[in-house]
Amino acid sequence: MQGPSPEQTHPMDGFPQVCFIKNTIKNPNIVVGDYTYYDDPDDSENFERNVLYHFPFIGDKLIIGKFCAIARGVKFIMNGANHKLSGISTYPFQIFGNGWERVMPEAEELPYKGDTVVGHDVWIGFEALIMPGVRIGNGAIVSSRSVVVADVPAYTIVGGNPAKPIRQRFAPDEIAALESLAWWDWPVEKITRHLQCIVAGDIEALRHCASEV
Repeated sequence: MQGPSPEQTHPMDGFPQVCFIKNTIKNPNIVVGDYTYYDDPDDSENFERNVLYHFPFIGDKLIIGKFCAIARGVKFIMNGANHKLSGISTYPFQIFGNGWERVMPEAEELPYKGDTVVGHDVWIGFEALIMPGVRIGNGAIVSSRSVVVADVPAYTIVGGNPAKPIRQRFAPDEIAALESLAWWDWPVEKITRHLQCIVAGDIEALRHCASEV
């Protein structure tokens, strides 16, 4: 059994609101892994509209791993949204020209948080907002309408505004084992064979699956 192809756009007949993102993005500064999907009945193939203030001259990237589930209305705020903070006014006078461009800030005067990175097997709930430079660990869950302003550890559920840890999904030693097993990097044929272990909660069984050729 091969499983669905990562080259498909819509993974299954009857689910037009679900789209594999990798096959629809055009922006080279958005990098998405296989099988990560966006679920939206209002044009699921236009995920890029949810990546805001992502200006090419800034050069920051949005990097999303494999097997992530991204719900309708999730937004990623990128570094282009930032204004200069060191002066009295934060108003961007320079963008209106006509003499105001003389106060154009230098690049180093603008806050820059770096790339936004989402790990593998991450579930981001309805209308969550991810701020610039945030890193979300593998296996994490972001609750609906959360505002994520800080890094999220692997296999941690967060929620609220600002998002705070609610609980870890597994014990620390189990999380370390899951990070090491990295099932999302297995060949798709192996993933297909061992789906029951991947969706169950038995880490020891998953370890046995990993040892199989």
